[in-house]
Amino acid sequence: MSKVFTFSIKTPQTTAMVDITRQVQEAVMKSKVENGLCVVFVPHTTAAVTINENADPDVVRDLLMEINKVIPFSDGYHHIEGNSAAHIKSSLMGFSETIIIDEGRLILGTWQGIYLTEYDGPRMRKVHVKIIEG
Repeated sequence: MSKVFTFSIKTPQTTAMVDITRQVQEAVMKSKVENGLCVVFVPHTTAAVTINENADPDVVRDLLMEINKVIPFSDGYHHIEGNSAAHIKSSLMGFSETIIIDEGRLILGTWQGIYLTEYDGPRMRKVHVKIIEG
């Protein structure tokens, strides 16, 4: 048996990492699944999802700073919309994460959180959470 939950997130700026761990855990709790898998997916080409440290906000700041250095916003891209850097960043980061569910809780490391990463904001983004029992 599996269940899908969807929620929306308003991203605050052009590049951002929004901690969505609480919303994903709420979906797990609503599903009443005790053991299985949780797949978090974003249906966007200029946003992504990742797992990283959520204890020190400087980690998010540093990650965004470095990814913007590696893939600059302006670098002679040909895409007419002008957001090629956002497409590249989101493709590298990835559009989904899978997390183990044990005893109704997400199995994450002590300092880990789930993030929606924005590279072409601010925008309203959707996040789909599929809970797979098993």
